Amino acid sequence: MTVFDAHLHIIDQRFPLIPNEGYVPDYFSCDDYLQKTGPLNVMGGAVVSGSFQGFDQSYLINALKTLGENFFGVTQLPSDIPDEEIMRLNDAGIRAVRFNVNRGGSEDTSRLNDFAKRIYDLANWHTELYINSIHLPALRPVIENLPAVSIDHLGLSKEGFDTLLSLAEKGVKVKATGFGRIDFEPGKAIKRIYSVNPDALMFGTDLPSTRAARPFRLSDVAVITEALSEKEAEKVLYENALNWYRK
Repeated sequence: MTVFDAHLHIIDQRFPLIPNEGYVPDYFSCDDYLQKTGPLNVMGGAVVSGSFQGFDQSYLINALKTLGENFFGVTQLPSDIPDEEIMRLNDAGIRAVRFNVNRGGSEDTSRLNDFAKRIYDLANWHTELYINSIHLPALRPVIENLPAVSIDHLGLSKEGFDTLLSLAEKGVKVKATGFGRIDFEPGKAIKRIYSVNPDALMFGTDLPSTRAARPFRLSDVAVITEALSEKEAEKVLYENALNWYRK
């Protein structure tokens, strides 16, 4: 089955890294990624900036050039970035800005509403949130009014899942990623989210799974194919994310 990897990280030693709470990840190059995903039929993906990459764009632009067609970028930016720089990044294949609520390294959520709407109006970018579902109720009024937003790793926590489910029903995308990070059974959560919005879920490997209790394994794909029908799984593994990033 064809896969669009909606969440991966490239950690290239040629570009700067910033320790986050004392943590610096191991290197994980484009070649490492392609080798690791060799058994999968990966036809594209989203390279996501981590907390340890701050506002650096050089690694991301290089990774997109290396990985090629149907790979897009998700970056971290300060809210005062000029419009011209956003459009330059758009030309390089970047399609979203990330707010890393869980780990930091990104813009503060106090600027989420204005910045998310600005980048959407300017470049049709969406906003991605790395956030624990426990904290979703506090941000829910803002999130519900954003034009285009996704939430990483199934929201991470069983507590707050009902809020995540409600947001998915209203059109928020949810990444079916990071199964080694969550505290609940992913198959059941995937079924519930799909039942309220078949277009919401987007699969990703989360490679190289930095700081995860358990890294990605190929059997994570089977969690999706066993939870859903073949046609439903195709939407989650490929179609939903490709449509989301390529628009």
